[in-house]
Order: sequence, then C-alpha cells, then structure tokens
Amino acid sequence: MKTKNVQRKTYGNAARLWQFLRKSRWWFALGILFAFAMTGLEMIAPQIVAFTVDNLLGDEALELPAWLLQHVDLDAVIGYLRDRLWLVAVAVIVTGGLSVLCRFSNMYFNNLGGETLVKTIRDDLFSHIGRLPQSFYSQNKTGDLIQRSTSDVEMVKNFVAEQLVPLFRVIILLTVSLTVMFMMNPLLASVSAAFVPIVLTYSLVFRHFISKHFEACDVCEAELSSITQENLTGVRVVRAFGRERSEIEKFDRKNTEYGDRNVRLTWLFTWFWIIGDFFSGMQVLAVLGFGTYLCVTQGMELGDLLAFVTYNAMMLWPVRSLGRIVSEMSKAGVALGRINHILNTQPELQKEQVTAPDYAGDVVFDHVSFRYEADGAQILDDVSFSVKGGSVIGIMGGTGSGKSTLMGLLDRLYELDEGSITIGGVPIGQIDRAELHKHVGYVLQDTYLFSGTIAENICMGIDALDMEKVEHAARVACFEGAVSEFKEGYETFVGERGVTLSGGQKQRCSIARMLATKPDIMIFDDSLSAVDSETDAAIRHALRHEFEGSTVILISHRITTLSHADHIVVLDEGRVAEQGTHAQLLAAGGIYSRVCAMQGRDDAIKAIAAGEVTA
Repeated sequence: MKTKNVQRKTYGNAARLWQFLRKSRWWFALGILFAFAMTGLEMIAPQIVAFTVDNLLGDEALELPAWLLQHVDLDAVIGYLRDRLWLVAVAVIVTGGLSVLCRFSNMYFNNLGGETLVKTIRDDLFSHIGRLPQSFYSQNKTGDLIQRSTSDVEMVKNFVAEQLVPLFRVIILLTVSLTVMFMMNPLLASVSAAFVPIVLTYSLVFRHFISKHFEACDVCEAELSSITQENLTGVRVVRAFGRERSEIEKFDRKNTEYGDRNVRLTWLFTWFWIIGDFFSGMQVLAVLGFGTYLCVTQGMELGDLLAFVTYNAMMLWPVRSLGRIVSEMSKAGVALGRINHILNTQPELQKEQVTAPDYAGDVVFDHVSFRYEADGAQILDDVSFSVKGGSVIGIMGGTGSGKSTLMGLLDRLYELDEGSITIGGVPIGQIDRAELHKHVGYVLQDTYLFSGTIAENICMGIDALDMEKVEHAARVACFEGAVSEFKEGYETFVGERGVTLSGGQKQRCSIARMLATKPDIMIFDDSLSAVDSETDAAIRHALRHEFEGSTVILISHRITTLSHADHIVVLDEGRVAEQGTHAQLLAAGGIYSRVCAMQGRDDAIKAIAAGEVTA
C-alpha cells in the first residue's frame, strides 16, 4: 500500500486557538448563553427599584404604550402593588435567584470548557512532540519544553475560560447598560460613556508595553525549569563531583532573576490598576455630580438617578474588565506563541511508501555524507560499505568519528543529506518509519530506563506484557542471573533512569528490551562497554545461536568484541579509514592494528597487576 506524505499546515496564534477549541467550543457557547441570560436579569433589578421609588412610593405617572393601556387598568395595578409591596421584594428575590442560577451555570460550563481545552492542547502537544525529528530535541532544552507544555498551557486555558469567554458578557453588559442609560438620559449617559475610550486606549498602550516583560518572564521560567530538570536527572554526577554548592548558587541566581522580573511585573500592574481605578473613580464622581445637578435644575426623578447610578456601577465592571482582558491578552499571546512554535515545527516527513523490503537482505551505505546543521561541521564524509544480511559487522572509531550518527541515520533518527542507505535494495527513506523501527533494534550508547519494573522496561517494545518473551530476552542478554538476585525479581522497581541498577545491569536490561522485539537488524552502539569481557563474549555467543539469521552491527572500542565479527569497518574523522576481517586489518598495520596492540599491552599490564603472570 502507498501512503503519500502531506506537509503539516502551520497556523497563526488565532487560528491555532480556534483549532484548540474544536472539542470545547460548545461548552463555552453554553457558558456565553447563560452569561447573556444573567446580564438580562441584572438589567431588570434597577428598573424594579426605579418603578418602586417613582411610581409606588412616589406619585409619578407610569408611562406605558397606548395599546397596553387599553387592556390594563393601570391605577388598579399600582394601587394593588402599593398595598402589597412584599410582591416587589419577591420579584427582586426571584430575579436575583435566577441570576445566581445563571451565574452558576455560566461558571460550570466555562470550567468544563476550560478543562476540555487544556486536555486538547496537551494531547496535541504530546502527540506532535513525539513525531518531531531528533534535531528538534538537540536544539531545545527539556525544561523549556516541559514549561511550554504545562505553565503556558494553563495560561492559555485561564485566559480563554476566565477572560476571553467572559468578554462576550462584558460586551453585552456594556452595550445594554449604555443603551438603557442613553434612553433614560442622553446627556448624563454621554458623561459616563466619555470615560470608556480613555480606559480602553490606556489598556491598549499598556498591553503593547507589557508584552516584552511577559516574554522575558516566560523565558526565565523555562530556564529555571531546565536547571531543575538537569539537576534532578544528573543528581549523581553533581554529588560525585561535589558541585552541590555551585548548582545551588546557579539556581539561586536564576531564581532571583525570575523573582525580580515578576516583582517588576507586579509593580507595573499595580500602577496599571491604580490609574485604572482613578479613571473609574472620576467616572463615578462625574455621574453623581452631574446627575445631582440635573435633579436640581432639570427635574430628573430620584428613582431615575438611582437606576442610572446602578447601571453606571454595572458598567464600571465591564470597562475595568476590558482593560484587564486587554492586558492579560499579552500574557496569553506570549504563551500561545510559545506553544504554537512547537506545533508549527514540521514533524518527520514520511515519503511515499513502497513494498516493504527484505530485512534479511544486505544493508548498504552508499556515499553517505551528513552534517547536523546546514552550515555545521561535516560529521560523515562519503562513507560507503555494505553489511551482508545475517552477518555480524563491527564498527570502530575514535570519539566524534561518526559511528553513532551513522547508526542514527540507519534507524532514521536523522534524515540523510547526501548518498543513500538501503535495506534489501530499498532506500530507507521509502520505508514507513514505524515499520522500520519494528525490524531494526537499537541499543543506544546512552542507556535509558523508564521509572517502572524490570519487566515493564524489557517488554516496552512489544504490545503486551509477555513474561515468556521477557525471560527469554533476559537470558540471551545474560541478565537473568542478576534479576534472580533481586527480591522482587522481574517486578523490581528500577527508579528513574534505572538509578537502582549498576551500569552493566542497565546495559543488559536495555539489550534485553531490544531483543524482546526479535528484530531482523540489531544495532549495539557501544552497549557492551559496561560489562566484563566474559559477559560480553557470552552475550555475543547467545546472539549467534538464539538470533541466527539476524544482522548484527556492533559498535565498540573493545578489540575482543570486534575480533569475531565477519567484517570490520574503521571510521576516522567521518570517513572509512579501513575495512576488512580481523586478520586482514591486523596485517594492514593501520589504525585497527595499533589499537589492538595497545589493548594487548593494557591486558598484559592488568594481568601482571592481578598476579596472573609475572613481568
């Protein structure tokens, strides 16, 4: 079957936010609906108060449409209510109760939408991060990615649920309040409305000014998270080198910087709210002062003034909220931009898939060249050799010679720059990546175990826990004896990164994890370095008998590990320096021969030190 790759579409912040809302938008819509209902109910209460003061307690005539007066005996109704003022109190209570119920529903659906939103964002982030190329992880710190996936996500959720969605209620409340106020007294309403553009302009200016401070705080928090993560992960290294005080001081400096930046933000926001409160206070004073003047000079009714002041007070909250929303938008915009940066990073591309190759066939490296960055150093330069299917090949080379990079290219952790790598005649770029990983087992140089039991770590590459496969893989990896010494056996908890196991035990557990998948091609990237020579030989012997027919690629500095390989390739500064069998390379007198001679002298020295032979 053929599958055609489609490049992932990139989105701007607004479009990305709308995409995030795909599962929660209806919850937010319900929240907005109840917000509208709550706003309408809040508009009724001041009118009841005005009617009671002016028409029931006072003598002002109630103005109603002519068609309504034809069907209603207005004097009888007013007389009835004057004798039963408790009905007015009941109307206020019922209106307030319904308003509270609508407020509860609004908060409930907003929170439900918020939690659905945050789950959607985290699911999208985690799924996408898992498909990003290896180069992405090389260029981004773990702590920064964690901070973007946690704090930034919460910031976006809080803005949408607590600021953006309530914005609809703010707008409708502001619109209705101003409309009613202009209907009651256009002159007084103009005085109140004059302060709205002042507050909004002030908020927009502040938003533009504060954005860079939010971003600086976010970056500083990410750096603080990275320091914490690195120290927790490398705690044994820190203690081994006595670097506790130095690391504490580094953390303290960054924590102080983060605290200082947040204090500055708090200081800026304090001034923002103080000035905003000043404008709000001036608005209240202006309305009260001018309203009193209108009552004295132009006969404005007291009930109308009370209702007007109530509406003005109700309008103060939306005006202040608009200012707050505009300022919080800066913070959320920075967080959303940091999240969007990850999601707009293109995942590993899958080229058109062809017929699955014969994984038992030859693996051929043909003029392979590679560099991690376009303008970076050349890691591999015109590397060519072939691995016969079912054979054992050894790869040796100094530090930085490109051994691990070469195997990373074979496993498609990186994409080729130049040349080609084929398995059974099929270029690896045309093989489905997931399918490739099922058939190519890779024991990394940097051994990593997950926090869990030994059995869970070994069976990680298979669909379900199969103890028969787990035990067989452990036996081939010469790990079974070590497991039997643990009280809990395969249920022994290994801790984060396998901290409770020795270096050799972790390597053998990693080897068992790979063997449990029964791959056709097995790569051992210097993964026998922490075991003794006897265990090394036992593992290689078991591999030949238990996995006969599989292609084995051994990367090692140890001659005893490589000497029994069918073919050996020696890399030097990213190029193939020499290749051949053990005997051929010894006779050639090159790098391999010199390393063999040095290791032979080292073994003799160790034997003398152990008293096995005399000098």
